[in-house]
Amino acid sequence: MTTEQERLLLRDTIEAGFRQAAFVNDVGITLADCGPGWCESTLAIAPRHLQHGGIVHAGVQATIADHTAGAAASTILEAGQHVVTAEFKINLLRAVRSERLRCRADVLKSGRSIIVVEADVFADVHGESVLVSRLNATMSVLDLA
Repeated sequence: MTTEQERLLLRDTIEAGFRQAAFVNDVGITLADCGPGWCESTLAIAPRHLQHGGIVHAGVQATIADHTAGAAASTILEAGQHVVTAEFKINLLRAVRSERLRCRADVLKSGRSIIVVEADVFADVHGESVLVSRLNATMSVLDLA
C-alpha cells in the first residue's frame, strides 16, 4: 500500500467515526482533515448552538474538542483497538460569537493503555482565527478484538 493509499484509508476510517457518532452528527460537527496523531474538525454555528445570552454554549465547545481529540487518538491505534474518553479538562478562554468553529487536536503522548491529547478550538472573528478554548484529555485504549 502506498503512503497516499494509507492516508486515504486513515481518513476514511476517521470519517466513518464522525458519521457513526449520532450525537456528533446531531450537533453538526464534520471532519476537516486528519493524519497520524492529529485531527481537525469544523462546525457551522446555528441558533441551536447558542445559550440564552446569544453566545456559543460551552457544551458545544466541549463536544467538538472531545470528539476531535478522540479522533486524533484513533489515528494511531492498532487494528482491533478503540478509544473512549477517561477524563478531560477544558479552559473556556472567551465568549464566542462566531459563525464557525474549527478544532485542531494533537496527540501529546501515547502509551499502551492511555493516550493524552490536546485540542484547541478556534472561532472566526472579524476574519481572524481566534483561540477560544483548550481541552486536555486522557483517552483510554480498549482492545475490542
